[in-house]
Amino acid sequence: MDIKDKTKDNLNARKDLKIICNRPELELGEMRPNVMPKALYTLTREHKMRICEWITRLKFPDGYASNLACCVNMKELRLHGMKSHDCHVFMQKLIQLYSVKCFLSLCGVR
Repeated sequence: MDIKDKTKDNLNARKDLKIICNRPELELGEMRPNVMPKALYTLTREHKMRICEWITRLKFPDGYASNLACCVNMKELRLHGMKSHDCHVFMQKLIQLYSVKCFLSLCGVR
């Protein structure tokens, strides 16, 4: 979620992109070499807010996962303090559900 000091996206990684990968849209610019363009998968503040609000409204069956609403910090728009199983549920199931939900809303399907 593009959290400062938690991301591996730094200047050295972007310099390596130029050498190793063919991703010109993510390379450092010629005119401003210290400015890194955002990747397509980077969430905007609005998207982070939507995801955090969606997580606070989720309900799970008993024993499936804990109440993830307790792990949401709406001021900073980030997740914290998840147990390993809750993190696994979030990464494996919930991100997929949310991306399908977003795709369907873009297509005009409810």
